[in-house]
Amino acid sequence: MKTSPKDIFLHLVGIIALIASAISFLTIVFQCVNIFFPNSLDGYYSSQSAYSGVRWGISFLVVAFPVFVFVMRSFRKEYAENPEKRSLPIRKWLLYFALFIAALVILGDVVALLNNFLEGDLTARFIFKVLAVFFTAGAVFRYYIWELKSAEFTPAMKVLVYFVSAIALASIVTGFILVGSPAKERARKSDERRISDLQTIQSEIIYYWQRKETLPNSLSDVSDSIRGFSVPKDPSTNEEYAYETTGDNSFTLCANFVLPSSETSGGVSKPMYGGGDFWEHDSGEVCFDKTIDKDLYPPLSPALPEIKR
Repeated sequence: MKTSPKDIFLHLVGIIALIASAISFLTIVFQCVNIFFPNSLDGYYSSQSAYSGVRWGISFLVVAFPVFVFVMRSFRKEYAENPEKRSLPIRKWLLYFALFIAALVILGDVVALLNNFLEGDLTARFIFKVLAVFFTAGAVFRYYIWELKSAEFTPAMKVLVYFVSAIALASIVTGFILVGSPAKERARKSDERRISDLQTIQSEIIYYWQRKETLPNSLSDVSDSIRGFSVPKDPSTNEEYAYETTGDNSFTLCANFVLPSSETSGGVSKPMYGGGDFWEHDSGEVCFDKTIDKDLYPPLSPALPEIKR
């Protein structure tokens, strides 16, 4: 029996789906380990990268693993009807090619893990990640070796498939629990936008005070059409942020937050700029009291008059 384009297509799709599933599973496990065992040397952006990695891993695994299962079931049905197809040379070539790609991926992961460990990564992180790599490598190689040697879907193979499927499902569920719902992620990004807006407004208020040695009466006073600056508004309600002067050089800025800051950054504070101020907040309306330090932000010198000659 000759090899049909359909056979080659399904084999290639199955190979890509399995490798993508293995990589995405390892991505979820690696980043979950990073979240469960935080390194004090990691900052805010490393923490957010871990959460982002979990989301990407879930996205790939939810798509790739069902595709692999579908292709595998298609082959089981095809081989039951045409057993001679198991002996096609192109099939064995593609299976060995898949083993080669899987070996490269696994070796690359091991090298990267060892390098991270030598660079000071936590021992617990290293151990759990290595165990995940060995588990994934064992499952992938066991499957392809069975494909090359066995002609039947044995009970032992069924147990392996069901076990791997359960582990994949558990990793997806764990990832969802860690990163939260899409609504929570949108709320987190909205709160980060609010903090960024307040920082921008604070900078403009300070600049206004340095030029005029008085605080603006309202936020509209700091708008500048020449510089192209307009006061940002709340990303959800499109309303202006609350602003009030409390002294000659002090003021408050208020915003309504969805989540407390401890839930928006994985427990790691985001670096904030602008005079060493901190922007920690609870949920709901929060006001930040600000005082302009005249030594740090002295009034700007007036322009010197032009000297006529």
